[in-house]
Amino acid sequence: MTGPVAGDRYGSGVGAPGRDAPDGDQAQAGAEAPTGLEARGLEQVGVDVDVEGRLLGPAAGPLEMAEEVSLRPRRLGEFVGQAQLKEHLSIMLEAATRRGEPVDHMLFAGPPGLGKTSLAAIVANEMNAGFRVTSGPALARAGDLAALLTNLAEGDVLFVDEIHRLARPVEEILYPAMEDFQLDIVLGKGPAARSLRLDLPPFTLVGATTRTGLVTGPLRDRFGLVARLDYYSAADLELIVRRSAGLLGAVIDRGGEVEVARRSRGTPRLANRLLKRVRDYAEVRGNGSIDRAVASEGLALFEVDELGLDKVDRALLSALCTRFGGGPVGLSTLSVAVGEAPETVEDVYEPFLLQLGMLMRTPRGRVATPAAFAHLGVEPLSPAEAGHPGLWG
Repeated sequence: MTGPVAGDRYGSGVGAPGRDAPDGDQAQAGAEAPTGLEARGLEQVGVDVDVEGRLLGPAAGPLEMAEEVSLRPRRLGEFVGQAQLKEHLSIMLEAATRRGEPVDHMLFAGPPGLGKTSLAAIVANEMNAGFRVTSGPALARAGDLAALLTNLAEGDVLFVDEIHRLARPVEEILYPAMEDFQLDIVLGKGPAARSLRLDLPPFTLVGATTRTGLVTGPLRDRFGLVARLDYYSAADLELIVRRSAGLLGAVIDRGGEVEVARRSRGTPRLANRLLKRVRDYAEVRGNGSIDRAVASEGLALFEVDELGLDKVDRALLSALCTRFGGGPVGLSTLSVAVGEAPETVEDVYEPFLLQLGMLMRTPRGRVATPAAFAHLGVEPLSPAEAGHPGLWG
């Protein structure tokens, strides 16, 4: 069940995962973060940053996507974490293999960096099928998708990243293709137009999305498996760090694994990124081996604290706790205080602080929790000191 190979990510696809695999999520995946030219400069000297120039951003930049190829797991048995999802996949893949037919369509949802692309590649590899990769934004016209579908071989896996961003005309082409393996094409225009239905070879569509709510109901219902990937436990991240260190040739002990894992925000991509930075520090400032002390010193140098907060995260908490007495304070005011756009604060920085229980979003604005004050080592202010008198003043 092998098929032809398409080209690169987000447009022309890639080869089967056992050969030239696409970028993956799980490599198993100053006061202002560098942006623009600075971020590109960091990539040119080998520093992994996300697409916004953040060391702790979950999205991968172009350089990092290329490097992840060598770290990504190839088989389901190599994939660490997501135990329940792995069990579901193993049953589906084995049953499809025994029947000699493609596995059912799948939709993987979850934040960036948790392994959605890696799992899609593993599905193709386990089925010995060709693997094609594209993305929702790349399929701007129905003809773009039709060209991909008509070039699939029987059993191929078509992976569509950010599938929630598919244009509606493109999405409607998918419906008969997923259900009946047929492609409806309209020839001509006006009164002379006629519809032509083409048969497609059976294939598997694997979609990935970071915004499950934006996937339309008719599309979501056509997937045989809809699974959400969870953040990883510290124990799973330690295994991922150990595996990646072996592939990178880095010498790391258990203490170093623990230190990197606990600052990785539950995300394998960040664990790999921090591991590479610690490896650089150990080679330049140490003897090349990574223990707990070296890992702690290296991550402190890159301004990643013990909870995985970076410089901007701490600046946001500091502004909220010290300048505004813990809040409530409006999003726009807080954004000006840290020198970031409101959308960036809301979409990039606040989610992790909310997960840690350090920040609350209320109708009156953002409010710091006792955990935020404790992390900064600041005493919470009384309502009167914070300028928020009680009901009777």
